[in-house]
Amino acid sequence: MGGHLRRTARAPRWRIATYARPGVAMAGYGDEANEYGDIALVPHPALTLLFDLGERPFVVEDAGGARQRERVVAGLAPVRARGRGLAGRSECLQLRLSPLLGYPLLGAAADLRGAVVALDDLWGREAVRIQERLRAAGTWPDRFAIVAAALERRHRDAVRTVEPEVAHCWRRLTATGGRVRVDRLAAEVGWSRTRLWSRFGAQVGITPKRAGQLIRFDRAVHRLAAGHPAASAAIDCGYVDQSHLHRDVASFAGATPTEVAASPFLALDHVAWPTRYR
Repeated sequence: MGGHLRRTARAPRWRIATYARPGVAMAGYGDEANEYGDIALVPHPALTLLFDLGERPFVVEDAGGARQRERVVAGLAPVRARGRGLAGRSECLQLRLSPLLGYPLLGAAADLRGAVVALDDLWGREAVRIQERLRAAGTWPDRFAIVAAALERRHRDAVRTVEPEVAHCWRRLTATGGRVRVDRLAAEVGWSRTRLWSRFGAQVGITPKRAGQLIRFDRAVHRLAAGHPAASAAIDCGYVDQSHLHRDVASFAGATPTEVAASPFLALDHVAWPTRYR
C-alpha cells in the first residue's frame, strides 16, 4: 500500500503539503494568520479524518449542534457541518478516505451516515497516540508516514471488507460522474435493487442513489469554484436543468451555488487534493 508525496505547495495564506496512494489522500495545512474563523465545510465523495495540530482548538460542528475537536471523522455527506475556531495560527492534517477503505478501516460506515464523530469513538486510545506522534513530528513527510503506517496496521488487522459487488458499483458511480442508474448497477452485479440498496448502504454509508448525487454535486461545485456559470455547470454534470443543481447544493451544503463557489477551501482543492479517491 505504497504512496507518493507531492512537494509543498503554496496558496494564498496557506502552506499545503500533499500525499496520495490508491484510496487515500492526505493534505497538511499550515498558516500563521488565517482569517477564517467560521466556515461551511463542503461535502465531497470521501470519508474525512482530521487531526488538529495547531495552537488553537479547531472545532467541527454538525447541523444538530454536536461538536467534535482534536480528532474528528466525518461520514459521507455530513449535513451542514462547519469548521470553527480557525483564527490565529492553524495547522492540521486532513485525510480523505475512499468508502471502499472506510468500511474495513473505520468499521462503522452505516453509523457515519451524514455524521461527524470523534475518531476516539472508533479507534480508542490509538487516535490520541497518533495525534501525539503527529504533534511531535517535525515535517509533513514524517507525519504522512505516521498516518500511512497506522492505516497499514488497521488494514492488515481488518476483519471486514467491502464486497466486490459494492466496490464495482462505487467505482462505476465515480467513473460516470454519478450518472449510472441504480437498476443498471444492480443488473451488472446480478443483485436485486433491494439487495444492492441494503448492502451498499451498510458498507458505504449512504444509498447508491445518494452516492451518485454526491459525486455529481462534487463535480458541479468544483466547476462553480472554477468560475463556470451555474447553468453550464449543471449541463456539464448531467443535471436536467439549473434548478436541480440548486436543489442538490441546498441539500448537501445548505447554501446557494454562488455561496458555495466562494468557499475558500473549495478553491484550494486543486492544490490540496490533486488526485481523486477511488
